[in-house]
Amino acid sequence: MRILYWTQLFWPYVGGVEVLASKFIPAMQARGYEFIVVTSHGSLHLPDEDKKDGIPIHRFPFQAAIENRDFTLITEAKQRLGRLKRDFQPDLVHVNLTDPSVLFHWQTSDISPAPTLVSTRVALPAKPAGADSLTGQTLRSADWITSISRAMLEHIHRIAPETKAHSSLIYNGLEMPELQPHALPFEKPQLLCLGRVVEDKGFDVAIRALKRIAENISEALLVIGGDGPSRPKLEELARDLEISDLVKFIGWVQPGQVYELINTATIVIMPSRWEEAFGLVALQAAQMARPVVATRVGGLPEIVVDKETGLLIPNEDHQSLAEAVTWLLRNKQETVRIGENARTRARDLFNWTNYIDQYDLLYKKLINLRRKQ
Repeated sequence: MRILYWTQLFWPYVGGVEVLASKFIPAMQARGYEFIVVTSHGSLHLPDEDKKDGIPIHRFPFQAAIENRDFTLITEAKQRLGRLKRDFQPDLVHVNLTDPSVLFHWQTSDISPAPTLVSTRVALPAKPAGADSLTGQTLRSADWITSISRAMLEHIHRIAPETKAHSSLIYNGLEMPELQPHALPFEKPQLLCLGRVVEDKGFDVAIRALKRIAENISEALLVIGGDGPSRPKLEELARDLEISDLVKFIGWVQPGQVYELINTATIVIMPSRWEEAFGLVALQAAQMARPVVATRVGGLPEIVVDKETGLLIPNEDHQSLAEAVTWLLRNKQETVRIGENARTRARDLFNWTNYIDQYDLLYKKLINLRRKQ
């Protein structure tokens, strides 16, 4: 069975969606599926056709064509995509809905028609998805929709109520790491923020909280792993608060080093400002028995169970964040218990095999239904 797998970015990009896709495709290939990846070049100069671990990758100038409204690029992308669909004859198109490039799929959907599975990976607009909007067209035209959190699924049903009959929840899953968790370091506690260094991650809230935390626990260190446009402002904020020596910026973290970094942390902090569709870092932290302090937004409360696997706080509230972290650092036995609870829950609820099983069943269901029509 042939799958056209659509994602905004793919290797060599290493964001959450890209890392998950790089593990998902080989696991599904092992079950007999044949894949071709359709993606964009992003901001890098990459070949139009490529391979990664035997996975064919076809890159299109979707982003540039849309942003610049370049009619020539749009036409060329549609023509090349049409040829790819005609040659490959997919049994299913699996679209990861993260950007407007899905427009090109719908414009070529009559070429080698196949059922479309849409997986929503990022927060969607708050207003109702009208029939004339790309989001509305995508949600209503999909043969099936999967969501990575119950909060997101309920949001989809609010903005497009008619999707209730063809949508379901499939939590992200991850393989448990081979690396065993180290004991939580309390003597010199290390707080970790990990991810893209952008405004919506709220890392500035963590820095402001650190100012208060340090008043009671002077040994606490905040490590910020990742890179992005907000880094200069965060460095300036740490200087203004006179805690530069307590904040360590380590830059981009390769996927293979994520668990090692988490293993050095006492607590992982996710002070996200706006809707977090899932929060993969929270799951990775749980797998390493690290308690997470997170804001009560989007899908984060489905990963972080308040007072059981971490602590939840309001967003934009550095005082509550400081109080939560301070409480965990002072109540060591309870913090260790919370971390162990998180690891057990991550292993059981966000199980990788279950994740692949659910998509395997859904792929077969959609393909077989179309074949019977």
